[in-house]
Amino acid sequence: MSADTEKMTNILTKYEGQNSLLIQALLEIQRQFKWIPDESISIIAEKLRVPKSRIFRVASYYKAMSLKPRGKHIIRVCLGTACHVREGGRIMDRVEEVLGVSESGTTPDMNFTLERVNCLGCCALGPVMVIDGEYFGKMEIGKVSELVNKYR
Repeated sequence: MSADTEKMTNILTKYEGQNSLLIQALLEIQRQFKWIPDESISIIAEKLRVPKSRIFRVASYYKAMSLKPRGKHIIRVCLGTACHVREGGRIMDRVEEVLGVSESGTTPDMNFTLERVNCLGCCALGPVMVIDGEYFGKMEIGKVSELVNKYR
């Protein structure tokens, strides 16, 4: 048993037989590994007695969960209406350029994942970029590179 499989099993033991806690179990796996690894699906199905199809359906529905590996740092750029009209799209373009990945991409070194969001609920601060939960409002294209480099 690999160390990761052992960690997954330990996490899921407390949810054993409680299929109503599927979302909580998935979120805990997500927090631990930054994504929901393929091998965890079988363990979750067994421990919680949930069909794999339901696990995939839930994990792919919620934005907080990912079935693909994600970077150490998550960068979100708001492209909702208020941010869009304040050139949020240009901010996204600049982040893509700095990281060398496109929207929904992860850098090869697994340091960054870039995501688009439709609203962060802070429209007056637009355009807004969030890195690991820290909000950066009134973003300017010239600040993107310096800000991202702080997390390298």
